[in-house]
Amino acid sequence: MTKKKVIKKIKQKIVKAKKPLITKDMYFADVISYYPKTMEVFLNHGMHCVGCVAARLESIEQGAMAHGIDPDKLIEELNKKVKKK
Repeated sequence: MTKKKVIKKIKQKIVKAKKPLITKDMYFADVISYYPKTMEVFLNHGMHCVGCVAARLESIEQGAMAHGIDPDKLIEELNKKVKKK
């Protein structure tokens, strides 16, 4: 493997490592920005906030509670989704 390829792989791992674990206090827009595949989880729960103004103003916990969803279970499902390869 060339030196350039090794450096590229290391940089990719660093970028992946900097992505935060999803928490209840994060905003929808931030989570979707980091992890686009989380949109599926939100939509499956009837949370169509993905494109609305609330996505930038409301935390995951606030949105989940407004939709009658257990925030802890939602966070667990979101983190499970992003850990899948």
